[in-house]
Amino acid sequence: MFPDDIQTLARQVIEAAAARGLMIATAESCTGGLVASVLTAIAGSSAVFERGFVTYSNAAKTELLGVPAGLIEANGAVSEPVARAMAEGAITRSRSEISVSITGVAGPGGGTADKPVGLVHFGAVGPGGAIHAEHRFGDIGREEVRLASVRVALGLLLDRISA
Repeated sequence: MFPDDIQTLARQVIEAAAARGLMIATAESCTGGLVASVLTAIAGSSAVFERGFVTYSNAAKTELLGVPAGLIEANGAVSEPVARAMAEGAITRSRSEISVSITGVAGPGGGTADKPVGLVHFGAVGPGGAIHAEHRFGDIGREEVRLASVRVALGLLLDRISA
């Protein structure tokens, strides 16, 4: 279902979290639950995967993750402040110590000059603190943007587990 490299990364995340006794939550927008899906496809994931939030709409980001509506209005859903708030919200609204968030423009439409197709913001939180990453994958196709985002998100989870 997922490319081999993504399955390998997911296995590494599950094994690393299990070795440290850490629980994981995901907060996904443009990936629509793909990170949660690949993590839960790994045998043993129930020991470390606590929950996943699919917050595609702005209202869902506010209602499920506690992202302030004013923050979304001021910065747009695809922004560093919203990605950070999503990751923090996943921690405060779960029983997890590690989280990752993804919000972006997967395309093919929806892009603007300021926020083009392929722009994705990530947030991640763990015992070592919170981080943000921005990637501009370009207009490489909706599925490719989503898969590239899954790769980055899994890498950020590994980073926060190890920090």
